[in-house]
Amino acid sequence: MHRAPALNFLLVTVFIDMLGLGLIVPILPALLTSVTDDPATAVLWSGILGSTYGVLQFALSPLLGRLSDRYGRRPVLLVSLICLGVDWLAHASSGGMWVLLAFHALAGACAGTDTVVNAYVADVVEPEGRARAYGRIGAAFGLGFVAGPVLGGLLGAVDVRLPFLVTAVLCFANAAYGWLVLPESRPGDRVTPLSLRMANPVTAITVVLRRPVLGRLTWAKLCADVGRMIHQSMWAFFLTVHLLWSTAHVGVVMAAGALSGAMLQAWVTGPIVRLLGDKRATVAGGVIGAVSYLGMAAASSPWMVYTAMAVGTLGVFGGAAAQSWITSATGPDEQGTVQGALTGVGAMAEAVVPVTAGVAFGGLLSYGEPGLLFAVAAVLTASSALLHATTPATRLPEPRLQQR
Repeated sequence: MHRAPALNFLLVTVFIDMLGLGLIVPILPALLTSVTDDPATAVLWSGILGSTYGVLQFALSPLLGRLSDRYGRRPVLLVSLICLGVDWLAHASSGGMWVLLAFHALAGACAGTDTVVNAYVADVVEPEGRARAYGRIGAAFGLGFVAGPVLGGLLGAVDVRLPFLVTAVLCFANAAYGWLVLPESRPGDRVTPLSLRMANPVTAITVVLRRPVLGRLTWAKLCADVGRMIHQSMWAFFLTVHLLWSTAHVGVVMAAGALSGAMLQAWVTGPIVRLLGDKRATVAGGVIGAVSYLGMAAASSPWMVYTAMAVGTLGVFGGAAAQSWITSATGPDEQGTVQGALTGVGAMAEAVVPVTAGVAFGGLLSYGEPGLLFAVAAVLTASSALLHATTPATRLPEPRLQQR
């Protein structure tokens, strides 16, 4: 199997993706304010841009996954990288919000990086080694999250558009590198059917949900993702508004947590999953995550927050184990299709959860109990662990349903 440079390229791709997002996080408000000349309008446009990206990713991720099954992973991945680079280049040069919206919509429609990376790993890594590979990808994600905001802040101090230009250059360089060195993991079969039915994201997701094993794993992933997004979107607000932490304190703790999580994902995921197997490792990671969220719900001091974060970091192997389990239950000729559907499910949740959690947080804050939101995240994560625990373990692809 093609292990290098394929896996190294995937790690670089994920790192650059997250580095690019991190680069623009501290600068995006300033850029949008400079374009709109009004902070309130900038906030509104920020929400519109994010929602548009998420909606189009939800709508087209299943189709991109299907295309990667039919025509190969490499062309879909390279197109995704180029479209993302064009989007960041538009941010660096455009003076109008409608132009930004058009290019950001294009990037959302072509956002197939996660789908193809996960399918590519399933193509080139034996089932026994997939959890370790997905752990390394998670580590690259975490390292990009740590480095991005720091570098973005430094570049933004020079010019507000410079981080976007640097991000665009990184995307184009990554696409060029992939064009030159990335081998195709699945040449495609040209017989995988493309139809309007399977291009419909609702239908594509429904087909996956109807599968006895994959359906349960998808519902479990959705529960875990919603719990994680509740935590991610409200964590900083909880610390700054309820516990009165400074933004510097929040930033340092966030970076330390991301760095430690990345290191553990890279080093311990493989050994733990080899010891426990995909199913038990997934369940254990979910239980640890639920305990961590409960600790955050009850946190009233810095040390309680640190303890809850440390517990959560210990369970980072669960996501990689779950992803490995999903690929083991999927046939080699439909990895892209299933991963595209999962990306669509995640995009839908990412578009809905932050807004819903924000409204709930505001209401709970008025009663002095914003920590209850993390208890909800704990219940969802525990529900995911229960679904995983009651799903049959398998390393054999389950029979596909008819997808005419």
